[in-house]
Amino acid sequence: MTSLANQSILIVGGSSGIGAATARAFAALGAEVTIASRNPQKLEEAAATMGTGVRTAVLDITSDDAVDAFFAGAPAFDHVVISAAQTPTGPVRGLEREDAYAAMSSKFWGAYRVARAVRIKEGGSLTFVSGFLSVRPSKSSVLQGAINAALEALARGLALELSPVRVNTVSPGLIATPLWSKLEDEAREAMYEGAAARLPAGRVGQPEDVANAALYLATTRYATGSTVLVDGGGAIA
Repeated sequence: MTSLANQSILIVGGSSGIGAATARAFAALGAEVTIASRNPQKLEEAAATMGTGVRTAVLDITSDDAVDAFFAGAPAFDHVVISAAQTPTGPVRGLEREDAYAAMSSKFWGAYRVARAVRIKEGGSLTFVSGFLSVRPSKSSVLQGAINAALEALARGLALELSPVRVNTVSPGLIATPLWSKLEDEAREAMYEGAAARLPAGRVGQPEDVANAALYLATTRYATGSTVLVDGGGAIA
């Protein structure tokens, strides 16, 4: 793998799950990594597991003013990965409108706000994290599929607008992250086992699987406007 020594990386949503795994992967290659999220305590706890040199930054991507203020004082980055999102789920006719607006504001408009304000060095990259529901919709998570599809379309358009900065998307399937920690242990393990039995890959994804894809997109200079599925075959199963 290419060394990323002296390259500056921003991981938005880097305090847990996919974002934290991605931060560790970049840091392991010598990059200067900044992890950002809304929760200072979670940031400090995550940074303590990543070795020396990982910086933290408090950033609320649901706020126009917070995003603009943060990036007005931030340097240009070599690579930026956006994995932060809080998206209440449910069928369209069961999900409260306020929750639907909040989901869109967090995952889609949050990424949009960052993409609009961040400075990325020429030849660098911006990577979104969407989800395979964009191509394999679920009747119980219709809005999530629509948001993911919108993110992927945004990335393709930005790949043209921001060139020579490269813009791509990683689209995960079911990943074992703290997102599922609210489930009882037995129910969560049953869900994982059932998914592994259905998936062609025969296993549930880990955050490191998605981090590998983010590294690939950042270090492959011919990749732009791309969506990389990391879903264990969920989109075709």
